[in-house]
Amino acid sequence: MNNYLIQAQNAEWPAGFVMKPRVQTLSAELLEAYQSVPTAHISDSLGRFHGSNGLHDYHGAIQRGGLCGNAVTVKTRPGDNLMIHAAILSAQPGDIIVVDASEDLSTAVIGGLMRTTAIAKKIGGFVIDGAIRDIEEWAEGDMPIYAKGHTHKGPKKEGPGELNTPIACAGMVVNPGDLIVADADGVVCVPASDAQALLTRCQELGRHEEKVRTQNMAGTPDVDRFLTLLRKKNCPL
Repeated sequence: MNNYLIQAQNAEWPAGFVMKPRVQTLSAELLEAYQSVPTAHISDSLGRFHGSNGLHDYHGAIQRGGLCGNAVTVKTRPGDNLMIHAAILSAQPGDIIVVDASEDLSTAVIGGLMRTTAIAKKIGGFVIDGAIRDIEEWAEGDMPIYAKGHTHKGPKKEGPGELNTPIACAGMVVNPGDLIVADADGVVCVPASDAQALLTRCQELGRHEEKVRTQNMAGTPDVDRFLTLLRKKNCPL
């Protein structure tokens, strides 16, 4: 973290400003393992009702892939990005900056200039519950980003805001240090305490789906399974 920010954490801040230390509990090995896990497998393993709502990728996820990393959280006022700048300064390479901007689409909270700083710092990507701008630059694909929408109207830098506190983002509860994984299907957050056990379930699901895929490609799908489901609904089969 930037030395100025480290020193400031123990100081008295104005009302509405909160800056807490970056949280890192996920091992490098665990993060590497999740790089190849689809968000659909994670979502299914979490019960099929966890994950983001309404986010779009602006970097071309189908061609370039998504993101996977440690969450650095930001809560900011709509139309203000002062604390997002603080997050970029404090983040480490590979971190995912997750922003609660109150779903506001009237004003962008991040744009092309901040993108260049993030690239230089090797940030892992952004998840923005709000708007971005300079979408042609994001479309170059060097920095993954997911957001609710976009607009040309730029932000203020006045605050207040919070860094590394629990936030709500696009239907997800995100705590600092949680695992964030995204691909062309969307974004999902895994609580850091659950990530190791969930990886095993995701891998088992992956093996099961590969078996089913092979059966389907061979023309031998599990017909009995679906007939049984229909019969349970009192269908005349």
